[in-house]
This record gives sequence, structure tokens and C-alpha cells, in this order.
Amino acid sequence: MADEKELEMESPGKKKKLIIIIAIVLVLIGGGAAAFFMLGGEDEVSQAELDAALDSGTDSEMAATSEPNAELGSALYVPMPRPFRFNVPGAARDRFVEIRVQLLVRGSDNEEAAKKHVPLIESTLLAVFSQSNADDLATSAGKTSLKQKSLSEVHKMMTEVEGSKIVEKVLFTGFVMQ
Repeated sequence: MADEKELEMESPGKKKKLIIIIAIVLVLIGGGAAAFFMLGGEDEVSQAELDAALDSGTDSEMAATSEPNAELGSALYVPMPRPFRFNVPGAARDRFVEIRVQLLVRGSDNEEAAKKHVPLIESTLLAVFSQSNADDLATSAGKTSLKQKSLSEVHKMMTEVEGSKIVEKVLFTGFVMQ
């Protein structure tokens, strides 16, 4: 009989502990799910906003000055044959940077023109990249600025050589800074 009374007294305590543990687990699962949905959706929106911000400057220029046949062609990517490797000065110390680049062009004619002038494009990009500094390249705004500056320099150079901009975007497919 004494054993039955002890079991009855332990049972309500165990039940309370079990209920508390289940409640904590449910709260943690609910909080995790809420965080996942909130943070997951925010990343997509921020990426879309970033793309819109990047494209707004270059697309408006492209729409005003590009040739009609450049807009009709399919998107083709022209990879630079080797990565750009260079040193940049920084506030604390110099940094080594490696950037892999591909060019977005429209149409096979523009692709052939870009491939024909790869050495000139490489030279132009290296000149732009080597003017940067490590503190700027450490931020995403600095990388965005470097992309825009390199695109404008490539546009200027290709307009001088070919008579049209040819390249729609400069894409960084790899970026390492040590």
C-alpha cells in the first residue's frame, strides 16, 4: 500500500514535468519555424531589392543607348580565360585579391566581338581593379561600385573600338580577398 501511495504522488509530478517539456518543445519549434519564414523571406526580398538597385542604373543607360538588335539577342556569357590576381592597399595591410569574371552579352555577333577583344577587355578590367582599395572591397557596396565602374570602363573602351557597348554586364563569378 505504501508503494501505491508513492506511485500516486510521483505520477502528478512526472505528468507536470512532461507537460512542461512538451510545451517548451512546441514553443521552440514554433519559434524556429517563425524565424525560418521571416528570415527566409527577408533574404529573397533583399536580394531582389539589391538586383533592382544594381540594374536600375545600368538598365536605364542601356535602354537609352543600346542598339535594337542587342536587346533582341539571347543572353550569352563570355568568360575571361583566367582570373584577375592583384594586390590592393588597405588601411592595416595590403591584400591579395582574385576575381573571376564573365561578361553578359546579347546575341552571337556581340559574343564574337567580345571574344575578339578579350585581351583589351582584360587590360581595361585589370586597370580598374588595381585602382581599388582593400577597405572598399571588403564591403558589398564596394564590390557593387567596382562592378559598375568596370562596366562603364568596358563600355567606353568597346565604344571606341567597335562603335557600340557590346557588353551588357560584368559579372563576378568568383571573388577572394586574403
